[in-house]
Amino acid sequence: MGIMSFLRNRAGAIIVGAIGFAIVAFLLGDAVQVGTPFWQASQNVVGEVAGETISIEEFNQKVEANANNFKQQMGQSNLNAQMTSYVVENTWNQTVSQILMEKEVARLGLQVGKNELNDMISGKNPDPQVVQNFGDPQTGQVNRAQLNSFLENVKSQDPNSEISKQWTQFLVSIRQNKLAEKYSNIIKNSLYVTSLEAREDYTQRNKLASFRYVNLDYASIPDNQVKLTDEDYKNYYNENKSRFKNAEETRTFEYVVFDANPSKSDSAEAKQQIEKLLAELKTTKNDSMFVAMNSDAKIPVSYVRKGQLDPAIDSLVFNAAAGSFVGPVYNNGTYYVAKVIDSKIGPDSVKASHILINPATEGGIDKAKAKADSIKNLIQKGASFAELAAKFGTDGTKEKGGDLGTFGRGAMVPAFDDAVFNGKPGDLKVINTQFGVHVIRIESQKGSSRLVKAAVIDKVLASSSKTEQDAYSKASAFLSSADDAKAFDELVKKGGYRKLLAENVTANQGSVVGLDNPREIIRWAFKADSKDVSNQVFETDNKFVVAKLSNINEKGFLPLEQVKSQIESVVKTDVKAKMQIEKLSKALNGTSSIDQVAQKVGKPAVPVQNIVFANPVIPGVGQENKVIGAVFGSQPKKLSTPVKGELGAYVFAVEGFSSPAPLSNVYKQKVQLAQALVQRAASEAFKALRDQAAIKDNRVRFF
Repeated sequence: MGIMSFLRNRAGAIIVGAIGFAIVAFLLGDAVQVGTPFWQASQNVVGEVAGETISIEEFNQKVEANANNFKQQMGQSNLNAQMTSYVVENTWNQTVSQILMEKEVARLGLQVGKNELNDMISGKNPDPQVVQNFGDPQTGQVNRAQLNSFLENVKSQDPNSEISKQWTQFLVSIRQNKLAEKYSNIIKNSLYVTSLEAREDYTQRNKLASFRYVNLDYASIPDNQVKLTDEDYKNYYNENKSRFKNAEETRTFEYVVFDANPSKSDSAEAKQQIEKLLAELKTTKNDSMFVAMNSDAKIPVSYVRKGQLDPAIDSLVFNAAAGSFVGPVYNNGTYYVAKVIDSKIGPDSVKASHILINPATEGGIDKAKAKADSIKNLIQKGASFAELAAKFGTDGTKEKGGDLGTFGRGAMVPAFDDAVFNGKPGDLKVINTQFGVHVIRIESQKGSSRLVKAAVIDKVLASSSKTEQDAYSKASAFLSSADDAKAFDELVKKGGYRKLLAENVTANQGSVVGLDNPREIIRWAFKADSKDVSNQVFETDNKFVVAKLSNINEKGFLPLEQVKSQIESVVKTDVKAKMQIEKLSKALNGTSSIDQVAQKVGKPAVPVQNIVFANPVIPGVGQENKVIGAVFGSQPKKLSTPVKGELGAYVFAVEGFSSPAPLSNVYKQKVQLAQALVQRAASEAFKALRDQAAIKDNRVRFF
């Protein structure tokens, strides 16, 4: 296998291998703390992890590599704002995880020696990444000849060449994964489940409880009957203070959107343009060139089956006769017109093989085509297509004898589609595409459908400069009058604008409801002081935005006043719970049975059978952990005290317990519990490392 071919076809796997070292990077999402304020941080430091700084240059290189890999995976040439934010976040999590792991394995003295690394490449038990990249699809084993040939080729390269650098990165990835594996094994080997724990787990999953209960649900008390006091808020806050710990600083801002979406006049102008194009399409002598020059989507002029075009024009095209024109029609922001060129019956899918010749390595397109013609002649004389593909092919299919599998219309580029769908099984063809010169063999064709060849022109309805300028002028006028937070609110009310809220936004958040690309606004919000109005009009797609910073939630415990409005509903529920518990407590006075309690409160005593501790759900009610926990901690035939549940207050009486048969195989139960612990061990260990590390995140300055 050629070095360039290997690296081109395996680039995604190599990069994914490097990323794979971050076993629990997703856990670090809530670990990233906004550290030193941006104005105090070093100008080229994007963050700091456990005392190790991360430069913006180093971080940008990783972002670029991961972005390219993401593009390959998604099959896109560009990434939108949300995708870019996703890549940046993953890169940060990967970097944090890698630094923490490297420091921990160094502290423990874990190493991967040269001999061990060599054994992972070419030894008896090669690393899974080596098997993936050099494996024989037929046997699932490493193709030793292919691997050795590749290693010899790498040795002949300059150490500073791109190929050598990528191979070094591949080796680093394997080494890092091995270190992570050793670290995980240390943790796993330290886990132990006792016989007592195994029996307790068995009992919790198999012991059955039957009881009767009376409940007073909180929803039965109308909200208007609950008058909250400062003491109610204070009591709830103190009892649940851990819920108000802010893991990282967040900010809340309000904003007004000035829409610059296309106006009626823009729509009328776009319709005039598409009508003009339709008139020109009727007279053009080159349909393909006309589409390429005038269509926004540039849909190739080729045969398509029903359903492949936009629904607005698909049926019109298939119901029209050859030589006719359809449109204009409008759908989802786009105008369409089309010329129906031809109609025929053709296959739905094709199975084909190819041998791709790269003109860049052959000295030009003419030499590549001459080589392809020679290969075609050899095949016609009886040579094996698969063997020639393995020898001369330059893409990933060479390892499969050039097999492309079965594919439908539109899966390949137009020239390739035309060649395989317009031929017949057994045909050998040589064609040019933007990927190079192909020797194609049509293996088989399946299905039969009516096809239409159409020249489709589309024009996306876009805002005119006047529409955009009008919206920007309104936003600018609003901003110039919004001197402070009070003026901002008054202008919103006076102008009848809709004020939107972006609540508890983190410094590196990539999305805000209603805004397509909010990063510039978020960066401003993390520079501003509370109640500041933005010092500029922000532009995001077809919208202009003016914002006001409403609140800053510092890292740590949020004060009661700051969360008071957010917890109003739960405080009401808490007060209702106390009211219902008081009712039940009064009903318990002088009673000795659950039926007497039920009679006093006017509610039935509901029987429940065969409840297990491990599944704390009351049928017909929902999950009630505290209630079920109290049931299994009670004595049979005794009335409980009132229990504050999630949905209501309860009093119950246990009818009895049904204990399971003695555990016959303690060892098996211990193994099952240990396996569950092992599955969580690595992530919990990384979480502990993260919690102990000092992490400063200055990304908001750069992204």
